Amino acid sequence: MQLKNKKAQMKIQQMAFMLIAVTLFFVLAGLFIVALVFSGIRENAELLEERNALLLASKLADSPEFSCGGIFGGEVRTNCIDIDKAMALKSRISAGYYSGFWGIDGLEIRWVYPSDRGTRECTSENYPLCGRMTFVEAGSGTGISNFVSLCRKAGADEALGEISTGQIYDKCELGNIIVTYNEND
Repeated sequence: MQLKNKKAQMKIQQMAFMLIAVTLFFVLAGLFIVALVFSGIRENAELLEERNALLLASKLADSPEFSCGGIFGGEVRTNCIDIDKAMALKSRISAGYYSGFWGIDGLEIRWVYPSDRGTRECTSENYPLCGRMTFVEAGSGTGISNFVSLCRKAGADEALGEISTGQIYDKCELGNIIVTYNEND
């Protein structure tokens, strides 16, 4: 009888060890699967942040603060920035308005063509003969840019460096709107 009890106890112990081994196997397999699923989550988050910044650059160009609207020929233009309006907005931002409004680390507009403008920051003294307009000073981060039309009203004699005699036309140039965001936020 004692031999049968020992055999039964041995079978119960074998079954218990087998259940523990199978459970550990499934736990380790589950952890491996979870590690595979979540391995690319940081890269996906960075790609999503970059995509959001690119969409924000396009959205900002068409926002009421920057957009050309219908003032240039009646039709509404997309990815068109009224640079006169942007210059007025820049003075409002430097006065403390709009702080943290867009939730970005940097916002800048640069002229691409014509390229003779250089990289001078636009001020009320040198506008429109400047090469960039900074709204939010970029710290360290990643900058995403989008091409836009930079349009303004200009005098017919402006190309000659003279004061306008009353002839006004729409002048559009090529530029970039650059949105900077911090990847670690």
